[in-house]
Amino acid sequence: MERKSQRGGRLRPVDLARAHGLSTQAVRNYEEAGILPAAERTSHGYRVYTPLHAAALRAFLALAPGHGHRTAAAVMRAVNDGEADEAFRLIDGVHAQLLEDRGTLRAVEDALRDLEPVAPGPGRTFIGPLAARLGIRPATLRKWERAGLLTPRRDPATGYRVYDESDVRDVMLAHQLRRGGYPLERIAPLIAQVRSAGGLEPLESTLEEWRRGLSARGRAMLSGAAELDAYLHELG
Repeated sequence: MERKSQRGGRLRPVDLARAHGLSTQAVRNYEEAGILPAAERTSHGYRVYTPLHAAALRAFLALAPGHGHRTAAAVMRAVNDGEADEAFRLIDGVHAQLLEDRGTLRAVEDALRDLEPVAPGPGRTFIGPLAARLGIRPATLRKWERAGLLTPRRDPATGYRVYDESDVRDVMLAHQLRRGGYPLERIAPLIAQVRSAGGLEPLESTLEEWRRGLSARGRAMLSGAAELDAYLHELG
C-alpha cells in the first residue's frame, strides 16, 4: 500500500524522541522491533524519519496503556506488514478480555451483595451442618478444599474438619460465585484476595480500585483506537 506521509518532512531520531519524551535509542529500538516502519538512510547511514513514523509512534504509545506493550507491539507489526485483519484480531481479543473482567467484577459485587451475614464471634461448625446450611453435599466442600478455595483446620482429637467464622465466609462467597456459573479456578484467586484483604469490608476498596482500573483501561483503549485509526489513514 502507498504510504502517503513517507514523502513528507524529514525528521531525525532526536526529533521523534523529544516530541514523545523518549530516548533516541528507544526510537531506534522501536524501529528495529517493527513497531515503526523501516526508515530510509542518508548516504552516511543516518536514519531519516517522516510524519508517517511520528504517526506510528503516537499510535503505539497510545495503544500500550490499554493493550499492554506486547500486544501493542504485535498490532503495530501486523499493520506495518500490511496485515490489518491480524491487528484487528489482536485488538478484539483485548476487548473480549476487558468484557470478561467486567463480568467477573460484577459477579463478585453481586456475590458480596447477596452474601448472608456471618454470625460474629469465634464460633465453629463442621462439614455436615455447613453443607446442610447451604443445601449442598459435604463432598462438594471437600472438592472446593482440594481446589484451594477453603482451608479448614482439623480438630486434633477427632481429625474432623473445623470451619471457623472466616471459613464460613469463604464457603458462602464460593457458593454464591458457583451459583453464578464461575469455575473453581477463577474463584480460588478471589477467595485468596478476600483472605489477604482481611475480610469482606476491606475488599470493598479493592473492588473500587479494580473498577477504576477497568474504566481507565477502557478509556485508554479508546485513545489507542483513535491514534491507530489516524495511522491507518496515513498509510492510505
